[in-house]
Amino acid sequence: MAKLAPKPASRPDGIGVIKRISLFRHDMFSSQPARLYHAWMAQVRLPFYRSFLVNEPALVRRVLIDEVDNYPKSKVLADTLRPLLGDSIFTTNAEQWRAQRDIINPAFKGCPRQAFLCMREAGEAAIGRLARRADGQPVEMEFVTSYLAADIIFRTLFSVPLPAEVAEKVFHSFREYQRTQPLWSIPALLKLPKWVPRFRSRSAGRHATVIRALLVEMVDARQKEIDAGTAPDDLATSLMTAVNPSTGYRFSKSEMVDQVAIFFLAGHETSASALSWAFYLLAMDEGVQDEVVGEAKLLSDPPQPSDLSKMRFTKDVFHEVLRLYPPVPMFLRDAVEATEFRGCPVPAGSMVIISPWHLQRHERLWDRPDEFDPYRWQTDNGKARKRDAFIPFSAGPRVCPGAGFGRIEGVLMLAMFLKAFRFETTRDVPVPVAHLTVRSADGIYLRITPRADPDTIAGRSRG
Repeated sequence: MAKLAPKPASRPDGIGVIKRISLFRHDMFSSQPARLYHAWMAQVRLPFYRSFLVNEPALVRRVLIDEVDNYPKSKVLADTLRPLLGDSIFTTNAEQWRAQRDIINPAFKGCPRQAFLCMREAGEAAIGRLARRADGQPVEMEFVTSYLAADIIFRTLFSVPLPAEVAEKVFHSFREYQRTQPLWSIPALLKLPKWVPRFRSRSAGRHATVIRALLVEMVDARQKEIDAGTAPDDLATSLMTAVNPSTGYRFSKSEMVDQVAIFFLAGHETSASALSWAFYLLAMDEGVQDEVVGEAKLLSDPPQPSDLSKMRFTKDVFHEVLRLYPPVPMFLRDAVEATEFRGCPVPAGSMVIISPWHLQRHERLWDRPDEFDPYRWQTDNGKARKRDAFIPFSAGPRVCPGAGFGRIEGVLMLAMFLKAFRFETTRDVPVPVAHLTVRSADGIYLRITPRADPDTIAGRSRG
C-alpha cells in the first residue's frame, strides 16, 4: 500500500500580509495556503507588488515554453543569488543568457556519458565511507548525499576526488547560506537600482565568500594546467576553452567562476536534495525498497552504462521522488509586457511563479497526490501527468542543462546504495522546508545496515 510522504503544514487563514511576507522570506512553504494544491491560479495584490502563481498546465506551458521571452527569470531571484552565483547562466536573461548558453550547451552535451565513470567512482567511495558507519545507529543522510553529489560534480568538473575537508566546508557553508539568506529583499522587490543597498545577511555573505574562494582556487589551478597543456579533458577544461560559435567569445575568469559555481553548487545541491529524500522514502516503504534491490542485483561489477536500461522500476522511483520533492520548489519569472491569465489582467512587472511543488501535488491533476507510489508512472494518470504536470528540471529553452546528468546520477546511486545497504526510518519524521532547494528542517536521519560484510563493501569500494 502506498504511503503518505512528509508534507509541510500550510499556513492558517487569517494571517496578515506583513506576516506572510516575513514567512516567505525565510521559507516558501510556510507562507502558502492549502488551497494552492487545488487552485489553477492565485494572486497577491499589494500597492507595490503583484504576483501570480499558476498551476494550470496550459498556463505553465505558456510561461515556460510558448511565450518564454515575455517571462524572463525574476530579477528578485538573481539579486538573491548573486553573492553566491554571480552572473551565471542560472541568473542571467536575454542576450547575456543566450551567449552563455551557446558556450555551455556544446560543452555539456556529452557530459552524461563521460560522467558515468565519475559517478560510479564517487558512489563506490561514498559506499566505502558509509560502510564504516552502517551499524544501525541514526545517520544524517543530508551530509552523506551532499558529500556524494559534490564529489560526483567535482570529479566531473576537475577529474579528481573531492577532499573530505572541502566537502564538509561546502556542506556547512551552503546550508548556512540557505538558512541565513532571505529569499528576497525589499529593494529588489521594488526594483530599485543595483546601487541601492540590499542589506544582505552578513552571515550569508561570509558563507558565500568562503565558497567563492574555493571556486576561484579551483579555476586558477585549472587555468595553469590549460596554459601548460596538461589539463585533462573534462567539463572544466571544456567550459574554459569553449568559444561561442557565432561571436568567438569565451568566458573571462570571473565569468568562469560564476559558471563553475552554478554547476558545482546548484548541481550538487539539487542532486543531494533529491537523493536524501529518495533514501527516506525507500526506508519508509520496505516493499518498494526490496523491489529496487531486486533490480540493483542486476548491476554489473563494476556497474556499466548499459545497466541503466535494466533499472526501469528504479527510474520510476526516482521520478516519484522528484515529483514529491522537486529540488527547486519554485521558478520565479517577471512579466515583461502586460497580459492576462484566465481573464485576469497581469500588469507588466508582475512576478509570475511556477511551483513544481504545488503542480506535482495538485489535487485536480494527480491521483492520490501526497502518496509515495512509484507504480503510478505506469498508469494512464501518471503517463498523462508526466507530459503536462511534471517539471522538476523546468521546461522549454531554460530547462536545466544537467537534467540528463541528474537522472542518470539518481538512478545509478539508488541502485548502488540499495545493493549495499538496507535503510530504515527512525522516530524522527523530516519536515520539508523550501529555501533555495527543498531540504528537511532538522536533517534526515536513517538507520543503515549492510547487506554484506562491511569490510567487504569498503574493500570493494576502495578497489
